[in-house]
Amino acid sequence: MAVDYKELKKGGFMRQKQKDCFAMRLKSVGGHFTAAQLGTVQHVAEKFGKGYVHLTSRQGIEIPYIKLQDIDDVKAALAAGGVSVGVCGPRVRTITACQGAATCPSGLIDTVKLANEFDKRYGGKELPHKFKFGFTGCHNNCLKAEENDMGIKGGVLPRWTSDACIYCGVCGAVCPEQAITVDKAAQTVTFDKAKCVYCGKCIKSCPTDAWTGDHGFVISFGGLYGNRIAIGRHFLPIVFEEEKLYEIVDVTLKFFEEHAKPSERFANCLDRVGWDKFQKTVEAVL
Repeated sequence: MAVDYKELKKGGFMRQKQKDCFAMRLKSVGGHFTAAQLGTVQHVAEKFGKGYVHLTSRQGIEIPYIKLQDIDDVKAALAAGGVSVGVCGPRVRTITACQGAATCPSGLIDTVKLANEFDKRYGGKELPHKFKFGFTGCHNNCLKAEENDMGIKGGVLPRWTSDACIYCGVCGAVCPEQAITVDKAAQTVTFDKAKCVYCGKCIKSCPTDAWTGDHGFVISFGGLYGNRIAIGRHFLPIVFEEEKLYEIVDVTLKFFEEHAKPSERFANCLDRVGWDKFQKTVEAVL
């Protein structure tokens, strides 16, 4: 009986060099597995593999040396322990996320909540080629958002209150883009909004809470990490509403579906079709 390796790969079974052996990719959202799920993974790796796992670069787990004849039994054992096999091929891949605002002091957005919602809405969606989402909670950028086809980074638009300011100049000193200028003698603060990258360092460093702000999403498009490396581009202002974020995702994926050639990554599609065309399409929903 012929083996449909393409279908197996789509279902998370990656061929190894060894005959009829596969590295099985497990479903992960934001790198989260419960302790009970890890127990199931251990059981399957010991019974059907070689007793070890591989941690992937996108927060997933692979179990190598799964034999072709054991695939159905492996799936059943995983399902019994609440673990699912992942996906591969031309579709929305594993959605990665840092710990985010739920636990990290630097987090500006709830990356875990967002990653799970994105997985419900877009996980496994068929597309011309693989498409990767990555969430990072702040500008420390632990998840390297700009390496993804679409990266979402936590950000904050600063707001200054003169009554609380002592004109110490700390905010201007820590601003990486020199968007803030403080004149202590004249007691003035100048904020160049066009230079702001929404990192929130001015807010975090202010000793009197003269700087506050509204948290939102800083979005990059067209990141690529593989045979070709491309850094995702920023052209939108910070987005505050979660529903508006989903609208942007929807038009982005639709653009990719309508304009990409089969097996063409998103960044390559944008280079060929035109970034200006895509930018106008996205900006139309703002």
